[in-house]
Amino acid sequence: MPSFAAQQSLFRAYDIRGTNTHFTDEFVQALGHRFAQLYGSQRSQFTKNSDANTAADVTCSSDSTVSVQQNTVAKTIVVIGYDMRHGSESIARTLSTVLTQQGLRVVQLGLVTTPMMAFWAKQYQGHGIIVTASHSAKDILGIKWLVNHRSPSNVEIQTLYQQLISHTHYSSKNQVEQATFSKSDLHHINISSNTGFSRTLLKELPAKQVADVYIAAIEQVFCQLTQDNQTATTKNQKTASKLDLVVVIDCMHGATGNITQRLFDRFCQHVIVLNDTPDGSFPLGNPDPAEPNRLTALQQAVISHHADIGLAFDGDGDRLMIVDNDGKVVMPDHLLYLLARIAITERPDSLTNSLASEVLFDIKCAHHLPKLLADLGAMPVISKTGSSFMRQQVQHLDSQIIFAGELSGHFIFNDGRFIPYDDAIYAALRLLHWFAKSRNILDDKNALTDILQRLPAMVSTADHYLPVPQTARTDCSIMEQLTRVCTYLQDLASVTTHADLFDSYDYRLNAVNLPTAICESPVCTCSTVRSHIAVEQAKSLLPAGTRLSCIDGVRLDFAHGFGVLRQSNTSNSLTARFAGDSMDDLKDIQATFAALCRPFNAELATQIVAMPAE
Repeated sequence: MPSFAAQQSLFRAYDIRGTNTHFTDEFVQALGHRFAQLYGSQRSQFTKNSDANTAADVTCSSDSTVSVQQNTVAKTIVVIGYDMRHGSESIARTLSTVLTQQGLRVVQLGLVTTPMMAFWAKQYQGHGIIVTASHSAKDILGIKWLVNHRSPSNVEIQTLYQQLISHTHYSSKNQVEQATFSKSDLHHINISSNTGFSRTLLKELPAKQVADVYIAAIEQVFCQLTQDNQTATTKNQKTASKLDLVVVIDCMHGATGNITQRLFDRFCQHVIVLNDTPDGSFPLGNPDPAEPNRLTALQQAVISHHADIGLAFDGDGDRLMIVDNDGKVVMPDHLLYLLARIAITERPDSLTNSLASEVLFDIKCAHHLPKLLADLGAMPVISKTGSSFMRQQVQHLDSQIIFAGELSGHFIFNDGRFIPYDDAIYAALRLLHWFAKSRNILDDKNALTDILQRLPAMVSTADHYLPVPQTARTDCSIMEQLTRVCTYLQDLASVTTHADLFDSYDYRLNAVNLPTAICESPVCTCSTVRSHIAVEQAKSLLPAGTRLSCIDGVRLDFAHGFGVLRQSNTSNSLTARFAGDSMDDLKDIQATFAALCRPFNAELATQIVAMPAE
């Protein structure tokens, strides 16, 4: 068996992803065996619970309820899908064949979004694989997976690679089975975060049925939301009426194109869809709505159609960006706040305040966000970046998180209405529903621009990728050095992480800060820098009230802005973002970070100062 040394770089913090040349037949075959071993090890867990382990047939009675008729076959079930990239379907079919040969049952979904894979995995045993590289360039391939409804951790991904090169084998034989859904099965399906409706398997579900069941589940959510709203207000709203909105949607030639038009047509009166033909060559650019100037076509279409809002989905449908009615890209911090507000204000009666009070956001989000969330009555919780990490936090047994979001556009509703997964389509529909309902209840035709103008003013840079500076072999990494020096500066200036920087709120850290110890190596730059810092210099760089967080790189919150510099989890780069209440505040914060980095690397300091405001 090959050593797969070249493939080691594919095993990243969140998934398997990299250049398509590394996805050789031998590698995919071997990876299929490792997945079979991984999922096969779950069998002992399922045998303890026959309901989770048996296959089932689904029928719908006359009162639209769903009944499940169990049989006695006990097998591990894995759903598998793929995106539109050249090579993804072939990889998915190879994995399906290997898993089937190794004694597992496979449900083939075809071309779907990543959230749709997670939705279908929920209907079975929580196991799923999708071959996708999300928003990456066209020559990149990738694989994401779920085990027992959960995304793998970084440690688990690296363990999978170690198993891959250990040359262990796992073998048995099985056959992919077949089943069908009747038309009645596609209506009034009772699907929530805690229920499933079918465990009957088939070789390949027809694409329309894969989409229709998913759409039916979302329709049920919004039917319930409408009923809740009718109870809460005296306004006469019709359950089946469409939202009085003009919406433009850019699918970016990604996997959402297969479902977007007919799904949004069910909810909105006027929907214009751009680039909805899935095309792995990405003729207009990478399917990444966060790239600079990537939303130009959407902005122009919103203006020309006099639309209320523009939506943009990434390649695999788990990230959302929006454009307001003036054609301006909405800051993701503001979008995160709006969606969190929706999760909190539309919380089901079954969730009490004490059980669903936290909102999770990543370390790259702006300084205004914690206060805005606190004003909603939520506890702001800051965490390290990573959508899979956020999903793990949301799904924790003791979680009190009702909503989680990232600057990159991943948003997770955990209010019990739908599966707790970062689904861009679902998040967009929740936003549209709330927006239309708000205008209805208030009898106010305020545009999205008017709502956003009520939020605090802010000037920020984009989330920039910067080259990792080269350091001497005996040096610590640039982030290790910066972390140690900032911690030292904070101690020197007698500033604590819990200083009363903000009058009315505090946010909880998702992990403790690093120890304050400074590297004592005589050749390490951080020791040299420390020896030349005076108390007054420390107070100048980190004024009283500055909040330092080291859970993921270095984040500094000042009285009028913030900055963050961290190691990227998906590339050999640093990511940086800065924001201030004004342009002057922004420039001051960039200058502070430049001053902190200059002793370690002058070029990095120059790049930080040069980062333009959005």
